[in-house]
Amino acid sequence: MKESSSLTASQVTPVAGEPVRWAVLVRFGEVALKKGHRQLFMGVLRRNIERALAGLPVERVAIRPNRCFVWLEDAAAWPEVRERLANVFGIVGYSLCLRVPPTLEAARQAYHLLVATPPASFAVRAHRGDKSFPLTSQEIERELGAYIKDASGSRVDLTHPQLTFYVELQPEGIFCSTEQVPGPGGLPVGTGGRVACLLSGGIDSPVAAYRMLKRGCQAVLVHFTSYPFTDASSWDKCRELAARLARHQFESRLYAVRLGEVQRRIVVAVPARYRILMYRRMMLRIAEAIARREGCKALVTGESLGQVGSQTLDNLVAVQEATTMPVLRPLIGLDKQEIIAEARRIGTYEVSILPDMDCCQFLVPPQVATTSTPERLREMESRLDVSALVDLALSQTEVEEFRWP
Repeated sequence: MKESSSLTASQVTPVAGEPVRWAVLVRFGEVALKKGHRQLFMGVLRRNIERALAGLPVERVAIRPNRCFVWLEDAAAWPEVRERLANVFGIVGYSLCLRVPPTLEAARQAYHLLVATPPASFAVRAHRGDKSFPLTSQEIERELGAYIKDASGSRVDLTHPQLTFYVELQPEGIFCSTEQVPGPGGLPVGTGGRVACLLSGGIDSPVAAYRMLKRGCQAVLVHFTSYPFTDASSWDKCRELAARLARHQFESRLYAVRLGEVQRRIVVAVPARYRILMYRRMMLRIAEAIARREGCKALVTGESLGQVGSQTLDNLVAVQEATTMPVLRPLIGLDKQEIIAEARRIGTYEVSILPDMDCCQFLVPPQVATTSTPERLREMESRLDVSALVDLALSQTEVEEFRWP
């Protein structure tokens, strides 16, 4: 495609006597399959696209049963539009398109406007969303392919073309493009309810939060820090992670809970091998209190079965018994390398690997019990005033807001 900065709507020659317009054609997958709730899902997706593109020269966002159209005032905004749409869950792909009148001659002219240098090989892919057009998709491909071959001398290659000319017929006209950008997929954030994600600052928990956002949830983030008994490095990392996750949900609320004093009281009452498990039970109780305040329906952790001693099946069961709220574990069946690969892909890895001192490193023994039972942990907790410790932690909690864009 020619440089979009040189193809603003005011500079392109009219096609078939009509002014051409630039639009981003947005495709979505699962959203269109939600029978009975399709309008709700599409409405949320449109609002999310509008929020993501706030401040850019966008005329309007229109949505149809199978497509969304972002009408641009200036195609020069495309690089920024492209970057922002990559964060919007519910989108499976999108293209910068030249909209022309619904005739083959207009599509031929659009090809020359979009392609500056003839490619060595090409293919034409047509989609007839408007069934009133007299030709089928295959007939359109053959007609345009024959024209391009004769006009440019390029050879047809339907398997590995150097360039693909995409033509989509909609009631609004023909939308022509030479690129399809993959989107993140998933469901629009705001269609899946609210969850509270425990965010440690490590590699796993941001990936777990990302996965819940991708399934349409809004995530409240809860971080536990031992500050001031340790430094604030993990807290600082979670601020950056919260800002990055806000790119997908537009607003991230981060609760930073100072757990150090609670940990000190656990240490004097609980055998060393069980400290981590007791910390985790207290974290779930505190996170549940925050979650209920925020209207969340579940807790989310980055636990992976057997990854560390505290994440054996026995220990997960024993720890989860402390809360009455469902605990979702999106990473439960992944190994560490799979989680690392996903963290790299979503852009959280470089933050997560920065050195820090998180709360699970404070007053931790060299060995952790790999088996426990709810009964055993409850017996140890009987030496503590659990309710008072939850209230203490909640009283030492700070809240920060992060917004995007």
